[in-house]
Amino acid sequence: MIVKGDYYSKKASALQERERDIAGIRGDIVDRNERIIATNETAYNISVIHNQITDKEAVISVLSSELSIDEKTIRSKVDKVTSIEKIKNNVSKKTGDKILSYGLAGIKVDESSVRYYPLNELFSKVIGFAGADGQGVVGLETTYDEILRGTPGRIYTVCDGRGVEVKGYKERREAPQKGDTLVTTLDINIQRVCEKNAMMAYAQNLADSVSIIALNPKNGEIYAMTDYPEYNLNDPFSCENHDEAWRNGCVSDTYEPGSVFKIITAGIALEEDVVSLDDRFYCPGYITVEDRRIHCHKRTGHGSETFVQGIQNSCNPVFIDLGLRIGSERYYADFMRFGLLDKTGIDLPGEAATIMHQPDKIGQVELATISFGQSFQLTPIELMTTVSSLINGGNRITPHIGKEIHGTEGTVKEVLSFEQTSGICSEETSDTLRKLLEGVVAEGSGKNAKVEGYAIGGKTATSQTLPRSDNVYIASFLGFYPVDDPALMVLVKINNPKGGAYYGGTIAAPVAAEIFREIIPYAQEIGVCN
Repeated sequence: MIVKGDYYSKKASALQERERDIAGIRGDIVDRNERIIATNETAYNISVIHNQITDKEAVISVLSSELSIDEKTIRSKVDKVTSIEKIKNNVSKKTGDKILSYGLAGIKVDESSVRYYPLNELFSKVIGFAGADGQGVVGLETTYDEILRGTPGRIYTVCDGRGVEVKGYKERREAPQKGDTLVTTLDINIQRVCEKNAMMAYAQNLADSVSIIALNPKNGEIYAMTDYPEYNLNDPFSCENHDEAWRNGCVSDTYEPGSVFKIITAGIALEEDVVSLDDRFYCPGYITVEDRRIHCHKRTGHGSETFVQGIQNSCNPVFIDLGLRIGSERYYADFMRFGLLDKTGIDLPGEAATIMHQPDKIGQVELATISFGQSFQLTPIELMTTVSSLINGGNRITPHIGKEIHGTEGTVKEVLSFEQTSGICSEETSDTLRKLLEGVVAEGSGKNAKVEGYAIGGKTATSQTLPRSDNVYIASFLGFYPVDDPALMVLVKINNPKGGAYYGGTIAAPVAAEIFREIIPYAQEIGVCN
């Protein structure tokens, strides 16, 4: 004891002192106006200490009744001769207080916190949720987990040789620390408009799902993203087929984009100088490439038309002609230069990559189908990112949701930055495309997206999933405002509509029009759009 006093003193303390963890408190997630999207509520962790229990049957009865756990399970835990046995975490404050009120020895009720999402389903597939252990499971909760995760605390008590707490000894606590706050680019008001319209389109068209994204094509800030149906963030395990229900199709699912992709073919053709606005084409309702007859959506044909009319009519033969003029080698090189083979780098987990032919496998037929958006697949967010670069003057943006990191005192600890690449296309190409796409909405296939008083540009699409014989369609519309300096882009994608109509111009364009009609005045008010 004299020679090794310090050693045995520490060893005795270690045997006498019991410690219990208190989970760290996660930081909040807020929208661009610092309105709460994800926060915490007080909760309790319930445990039992075998050697301190004086009325075993009462403990079993109370815990079984208040926690809705069968008595056999509670008994097995109570009978375990351990220093402390966990019964249930993240119990509501009301239930924890009720258990405390019984005053039963051997039950430990430690204060903790549980993740709470005040908006329930809003943003569910973007925000994701944190598990019972306080760690992010999907969505932003995963991407920014290290920033949001707080520092755990400890509770220390002193016990005698039997494991019973020594009377008169005051618990020693190390309080848990809260994580930093994530300020996002999201806007609750814009999200509500998008989710409302997604829900209506889902019901009216008997669709499998409806995806809507609203972002700023200048800088990549995402204002809203929904992949309806959503799920309740406060009860994520109540939905069937969890993995599918939590999956964000805007980021994780690829599809054939169809005629919206004609924007990109037009951009490549203008960049490669293989077409002028006055070039004339003839559409008899089809075009023959090698031994394949490829039809236009208008089987009777558009007849003689200029390039401007061809994009307004969404004429397949016109764009097949452009693809063949460009040639597979140049087309593939520009496909790469535009960033279509790279992931966008969005700050959400599970982003899928573009599925594209290898260069040596792109023959004349493959080139023809690629030119009007078939025979390859990409994600909705990839499509929007690439089109953004073609209408914003040639800058490849990184779509993102994180904006700033704030400390617990509200101070700005970090302004998040995301990569931009310039020179994707020329200013001239960008100007021309914007005017062409304005004409699509004003006079062409996108006229159902027209909103009185606002100059909107955009493109419709109707594509099919494989196998084509299943007749499963995807109707979509991609639009932007204002035409001269786009600051708001919206994509509406309706998956497998079964209400009779399935054309993008018929069912997706009107949804986009309603979204623009509702959010443009608000966007102007908050300074997003001029």
